[in-house]
Amino acid sequence: MTLENRVVLITGAKGGLGTYVTNAFLAAGAAVAGVSRSIQQSDFDHPRFTAIPAEIGSRDAAETLAAESIARLGRIDAVVHLVGGFAGGPSVAESDDSTLDQMFELNFRSLFHIARAVLPGMQSRRAGAVLAVGSRAAVEPQPGLGLYSASKAALISLVQTIAKENAVHGISVNAVLPGTMDTPANRRAMPDADPSKWVQPSQIAALLVHLASCQATQVSGAVIPVYGGEV
Repeated sequence: MTLENRVVLITGAKGGLGTYVTNAFLAAGAAVAGVSRSIQQSDFDHPRFTAIPAEIGSRDAAETLAAESIARLGRIDAVVHLVGGFAGGPSVAESDDSTLDQMFELNFRSLFHIARAVLPGMQSRRAGAVLAVGSRAAVEPQPGLGLYSASKAALISLVQTIAKENAVHGISVNAVLPGTMDTPANRRAMPDADPSKWVQPSQIAALLVHLASCQATQVSGAVIPVYGGEV
């Protein structure tokens, strides 16, 4: 599988999952614009990597990011949206407005902002891919995860709507729903769990590469579960 001559914008490009995804796209031959608040060129020592420190918390910020990426790399063929956040514990009745705002800002609005910024360019070229990472909690909500689950469920709805609206333009739009991923943060948070059953970030990265490739242009509107050994 190759992504040679493809330009991929990755939000949340470093960290527990982002590092795997960025390296996987670089290994597949893509030119990568890697985005996060603190990202640096030295984070990925690769000639096809371009670090763009940025946020996507508003329409203006997302449009500025898209414009800078196009100015530096020529176009955006695919967006891989990894930005997200987690909060849990209180029941819905005990949850506060700040947590509600935080979950929807990180898990829903961030995708809305970046998708709205890049879709016009993809529509004009009649090609492109938009990929988002959700969560198993979006389709299997649990007590204490109400706001997180709802924000990820909203992400799924947005993905499927964008897919239907852009099928005529040749743009594929899909979401991947991992279960618990084997990241350092999760190992610290759950020291008594069995990480051998968790999802390997490299598997998520490989799936995203496939979905961004020419071999998957007819896959759109999909919500793909990846649950590891905890099926």
